Amino acid sequence: MFYYEVVILSSPLNALTYHYNLEIELATIVSIKLRNRDVKAVIISLCDKPEFQTSEILEVIDEKYSSKQIELSKFISTYYFSSLGEALGIMTAYKTGSKLEPSYDYCLLESCIKLSDKQNQALEFLQKHKTSLLFGDTGSGKTEIYMEYFYKMIREEKRSIFLMPEISLTPQMGIRLEEHFGSAVVMWHSKLTLLQKRKALEKIHSGEAYIIAGPRSALFLPIRDLGLIVVDEEHDDSYKSSSRPRYNARDLAIYMGKILDIDVVLGSATPSLNTFTKFPYFRLKGGFIKADKKFIYEKSVETLSPMILQNLKNTLDSKEQSIVFIPTRANFKYLICQDCGYTYECVFCSIGMSIHQKSHALKCHYCNYTQAIPQVCSECGSGNLTSSRIGTAEAVKNISEEFAEARVEQFDRDVITTSAKLKKALKRFNDEEVDILVGTQMLSKGHDYHGVTLAVVLGMDNMLNMGDYRAREKALSSLIQVAGRSGRAKNALVLVQSFNEDFFNSYIDKYEEFLESEKLFREELYPPYKKLCRILFSHKNGLKAQEEMDKMQEALSNISNIEIVGYGKCSVEKIANKYRFEILLRSNKSTDIIKAINMTRVSLAEIDMDPIEFA
Repeated sequence: MFYYEVVILSSPLNALTYHYNLEIELATIVSIKLRNRDVKAVIISLCDKPEFQTSEILEVIDEKYSSKQIELSKFISTYYFSSLGEALGIMTAYKTGSKLEPSYDYCLLESCIKLSDKQNQALEFLQKHKTSLLFGDTGSGKTEIYMEYFYKMIREEKRSIFLMPEISLTPQMGIRLEEHFGSAVVMWHSKLTLLQKRKALEKIHSGEAYIIAGPRSALFLPIRDLGLIVVDEEHDDSYKSSSRPRYNARDLAIYMGKILDIDVVLGSATPSLNTFTKFPYFRLKGGFIKADKKFIYEKSVETLSPMILQNLKNTLDSKEQSIVFIPTRANFKYLICQDCGYTYECVFCSIGMSIHQKSHALKCHYCNYTQAIPQVCSECGSGNLTSSRIGTAEAVKNISEEFAEARVEQFDRDVITTSAKLKKALKRFNDEEVDILVGTQMLSKGHDYHGVTLAVVLGMDNMLNMGDYRAREKALSSLIQVAGRSGRAKNALVLVQSFNEDFFNSYIDKYEEFLESEKLFREELYPPYKKLCRILFSHKNGLKAQEEMDKMQEALSNISNIEIVGYGKCSVEKIANKYRFEILLRSNKSTDIIKAINMTRVSLAEIDMDPIEFA
């Protein structure tokens, strides 16, 4: 009889002991009985017969994790504070006994892409570095460079992963990839049916798939002979998982590049400061389209002003298309003076403070500094303070009422709930069946809108002053990305509502300069120069959650190489009938934070390393 330590896939439980009458290879998936349910588990180690009674393994499944998958899972469970079972649960195992059947037709494939001299220089640069950044303006031809790199991999009989931030990018990119590589492409995302997933996995197991494209889950597929990982739009927050394990797929792609000794390319028109400071980059400026783009700034709070409505009318009269961008659905409002544009910042954090109407207070989401909501602007003395915000549905309603003949559509996650709906919405817009598209961040996600001559951008000041150390970066990046969706074929106007014209105008064509200046703001305070960790506590009993937070906070306060930035109630105090509290830690090294948490962790603590969400 053999005894094994096993971990249950996607479970927070520690390893359990089971027995079987045959020897089983480590990392093999098996079926076991747990509390009258059949569940999948993974053989972690062979062990001695325990003193307690054990259950028998029900079945050995013909699936097994590779040694590199096990190594990656152990890193994820340690760094992101999940169980090994949860880390392995996000990965797809290899089929035991399956063999690659390379298609030599693909290996003889000749590229039909013609790169410019500058693009060829970029490709050569990327090939010289294990991990590098392709810093290319919108429309500068980053995708063509990726594809030429994919051709190179195929000729070397190697495979590539092409990561995109979310499903919303896959339809158009899928068409482009299949035009070049045919059935060598597999698109992978959560909206595939079980049958579609099975067929995709069959192509991956057999080796017929040479390019595997999709959002972050595509990173964990069982791909043999992997030679390249491309992370497009690497700055995008969608790469960060919001549930355990709370990993960042961009960072894991870089880690995978190291352990597999393969190339990793990070691409963006607006790269994150983290990536910009850590890796060598090639700057690809300009675009293939020579249409002019004019920026006009209107000093106004977030509203459909007469100026915006007039420009929408002009575009409709010209039988051209418009997009209206409203920032991502935010839970928080920020107090802004309508006369001078002043926004209230935390005195300790240089971060915009949020309005909490219930407690009649402004609150910092970093250190929890709180002050009463002022009655007049402390900058100009005006009593014209506002916190109004407009949503996509409200904007669609207002525009439709103003222009009864206009065809107006909403384009956000409330409406675009499936891949099919996304494809149809994009097709309608590109077929000019829609005049005005109103949406949130989905509008800026790399889609090609051929006929847009007006881009209206609302809420930039709310983004610029939100409670996030990356507020300036996110606001400028969003404006550049949205502006990049217009003027693809004709001259375009970008109308921006903001009191901060000087900031946006200074950097709209100089993102590299912005990143250099942002370094000074972040030094000694925020990433990439410091590591952050957010610890969450939630419970139906608010006192219990607070007690657990207080207990861990007290223990952490005795550790010298980490700093407690702030602690207390979460900005949203209650979700799903659970009261929420938090601690925010800062340190020079992630290893110091990991050690400190392992020494002080309490049962309710949910750990979010490298957090991007502070609300």
